[in-house]
Amino acid sequence: MTDTPPTAPTPFDRPQGLDSPLVPKIIKLASRFNVAVYRATGGRIGGKWRIGSAFPRGVPVCLLTTKGRKSGLPRTQPLLCLSDGDRVILVASQGGLPKNPLWYRNLQADPQITVQIRSSVRRMLARTADPAERAVLWPRLVAMYADFDKYQAWTDRQIPVVICEPVP
Repeated sequence: MTDTPPTAPTPFDRPQGLDSPLVPKIIKLASRFNVAVYRATGGRIGGKWRIGSAFPRGVPVCLLTTKGRKSGLPRTQPLLCLSDGDRVILVASQGGLPKNPLWYRNLQADPQITVQIRSSVRRMLARTADPAERAVLWPRLVAMYADFDKYQAWTDRQIPVVICEPVP
C-alpha cells in the first residue's frame, strides 16, 4: 500500500468557506464602505482595486447604480470596470459565488442605470453581452484582472459580462 501525499492547492481550487452565509454579508458591508468613501472623494480613494491579481497596480472601480427590482430604490455597488470607448464593461462575477449578484438581476429588470467613474456620472443602458461579444471581451477582462478566470472556474454558472452604453 502506497501513501500518496496530498496535493498542494492550485490557484483554481475553490476556497473553503466560499459558500458560507457570511461571505455575501461581508461583501455587502465592504461595498457600502467603499461606496461612501468613493463618493466622498470622487473616486480618489476606493477608485482602484488592489487585491489578488490587481496587486500592486490596481484595477479601475466604478459605482453602478441600479433600481431595486422589488423595492424600486436606488442600489449602488462598487465594481471593477473596463472602459471601452464610450462603453463601460462589467463582470457579474460576485467572486465566483454560485448565484448571479443582485445588481445583475436588478439591471435585467430595468436596464436604465448610472455609472460613476471617478467624479463623472453617466446615465447608461445595460445589457448582457451575447456569446460573440463575450468571447471578445472575456480575454480583455482577464488581462485586466486575472482572478476573473479563477472565479469562472469556481462556479458552474457562466459569469455574465455586461455592456453599458450611453443613453442617446
